[in-house]
Formats: sequence, C-alpha cells, structure tokens
Amino acid sequence: MKEKSGEGIGLMMRKRGIRILLALIVVPVLLAVLSTAADYLLNTGPAAPSPEGDSPSEGVSPAGNWVPFWPEAPLIPRPENIKGIYLNGTTVARGRLPELLDLLDHTELNSMVVDFKDDNGCLTYSRTGVPWAAEAGVDKGLIGDPVSFMRLLEQHRVYPIARIVAFKDSAMAPFRPSLAVKNSGGALWRDGGGDCWLDPYNKEAWKYVVAVAREAAQLGFREIQFDYVRFPETGNLGAALYPAADGTAYNEIIPAFLRYARASLAEYDVDLSVDVFGLVMVDPGGMGIGQHLESMAGVVDVVCPMLYPSTFEAGNLGLANPAEDPYGTVSLSLAGARQRLAQAGISAELRPWLQSYSYGASGIRAQINAARDQGVHGFTLWNMGNYYNADALNPDPTGE
Repeated sequence: MKEKSGEGIGLMMRKRGIRILLALIVVPVLLAVLSTAADYLLNTGPAAPSPEGDSPSEGVSPAGNWVPFWPEAPLIPRPENIKGIYLNGTTVARGRLPELLDLLDHTELNSMVVDFKDDNGCLTYSRTGVPWAAEAGVDKGLIGDPVSFMRLLEQHRVYPIARIVAFKDSAMAPFRPSLAVKNSGGALWRDGGGDCWLDPYNKEAWKYVVAVAREAAQLGFREIQFDYVRFPETGNLGAALYPAADGTAYNEIIPAFLRYARASLAEYDVDLSVDVFGLVMVDPGGMGIGQHLESMAGVVDVVCPMLYPSTFEAGNLGLANPAEDPYGTVSLSLAGARQRLAQAGISAELRPWLQSYSYGASGIRAQINAARDQGVHGFTLWNMGNYYNADALNPDPTGE
C-alpha cells in the first residue's frame, strides 16, 4: 500500500476534525430535542425557567412521569368584572360547595378564589406532582377529586382563581429547613402567630412556590393569586435571619420574585395577581415588608388590596373610626391607589378584598358601592368561614 503524503494526512486530519466538531454540536442538540419531545409526550411541558444565575433543582418542578389532571385545561372565559368569593378546602370537604355555587348562580357573583396552597403551607388538593410537596405529605386532599371540582366550576361558569400563600409556610419549612427563615441559634424562626416562613431571598423557595403555581395553571385555574408575598410583619423581627440575604432591599426582592413567577407561568396564559395590605395603598414605603405598590403593580395584572375596615386603626386615612365608615375606608384607599398608579403610568387593575364579616348586608354593600364609585367594578368578598350574605348582592347575575 502506498504511503500517504504529508498533505494527504493533513487533509484526512482536517476531515476527521470536522466530523468530531459536528458530532460535538449535533449530538447534544439532538439529545435536547429528544428530551423536550419526551417531556411533551408525557404532557408535562417544559421545566419552569430558573431565576437568573441559578440552575434548576430537583424536587421543585412537576415530576417527569406525572400526567396533568386535564389533557387540556378548561378555559373558562374571564368576566369583564370579576366579582368573587373566597373558598377554602375545608368548606369543600364539608360538602358546602353546592350552596355557594347556588349563590353564584343567582347573584352578580361570577368567580371563586380557591385555596390551593393555604395559610399553613398545605396543598388543599390530592395527587400533587410537585415532588417536595408529595414527599413532605403536604397535599391534604380536602379537595379530593380536583378534576371533578374543576369540571363543576366549569359547568357553573365560575371563573377559577388559585390562591397560593407564598412565603408563610409551616408545612414545608420543617421539611426543608434550608429554605426557611432562621433565628440566631439556627432554629426555625416563628412569627407572632407561631408560623414559620420561607426565606423570600431564597431562590429554591421561589422555585417551590412557583412549581405549585404551575400545577394550578395546569389544572385549569385562570388566575394565580399570591398571598403573603412579602416579609413577615409580626413577631421578633429583629431576631429573624434570612440565610440567603444578599443585601437587596425588600422592595426589590418581592417584585423580582413576581417577575420570575410571571416568566415561569407565561406558557399557561394566566393572569397574575397579588394580595397586599390595605395601607399599602397610601404608604409609599412598602410597609417595611416589601409591598411597594408601584413596584409590584408594574409586574402583575391585578393588585388586590385587603380593605377590611375593621383592620384599620383610628386615624388611618384621616378617619376617626374606619370600622364605622366602611364606605369611606374603601373609597379613600382606592382613591389613593388610583392616583399613585396613574402618576406612575401603571395600568394594573385594582380588585379589592372587601370585608364580608362583622357587617350586615348594608355594610357589605357600602364597600361594594364605594369601589364602584371609584371606578372599580371588580371585588372579592372575604369571610374565613365562607359564609356570605346574599342580601348584600345584586340578585341579577348580569347586573352591577
């Protein structure tokens, strides 16, 4: 056999180098495509994007072999003005859902804000696909058949909103203490009510909360509403240590979490809303808990201030006794918020939580009328036990 010349050997090596380079480029791309295709074949969708600078973590995204409750989530049309009530898992478990659906069928109400991840950090439904939640056993199954529940809401044309308590979480914090707020001794810090909190600085905590939100969107909820999306406000705050703190101001951390949540939920075409304290409407400093109105409103679709007159103190809003003036409390709060958002050029919707306890029909209606007179036609009624006064509501399902 004739010996190859130096030029021939060089050509052969160049060709071999090209083949190796193509393999290095093509094979990883092909594997990524196949992986993505497998992901979709399993109906799981792509993994949630990670916070900037972070890589995805195991245990926080829905499991790869999990099939969502719906092959295709129900798309219940969004009402022009959302008028809702709060619904917790206990009410469903006790069989009271039919009476509340009847209330919505025969009044102006059209929506339900349903506890999905509650004040304790527990998931109200069964069969979660979020591994950490499943491992910790925080899916309590109060809504035992989520598919039937969502179908029932769809049949009654009830617009479904998932309430997800973000950082107050006494269920996950003991299971994953690395995510939690600590005290100086390294133990879990507890607020004035004895509850644990996830560290709002901790990006792994973000991923967990948003994984639950993605599951709500997969189930068919059309809006994700974050509550307790803030830093704690009670207890020995000076003793609260945030292990993941990096010096970023509270008023910047909370909007950063919301931006991450919005990016992670984009594929589901859901609205994003946030519950805030009522005084946030008139406090330009963010209440010292990271709830700065303009910063949050610039990220979300809806801001939901909790305008419960009985929670305001004497002198708030310039009122001698806000609890005795439900109309004035709601009106002044919304007026302040509208002015601030207009000055900032922010178009986020205001949808107040109104107090549906301690007042009779006239006091509840006064709050609804105050919002309407401020040009705010949507609202949600709050009653912890889910008891609502039909006499406070317009009996015409299509009326104002």
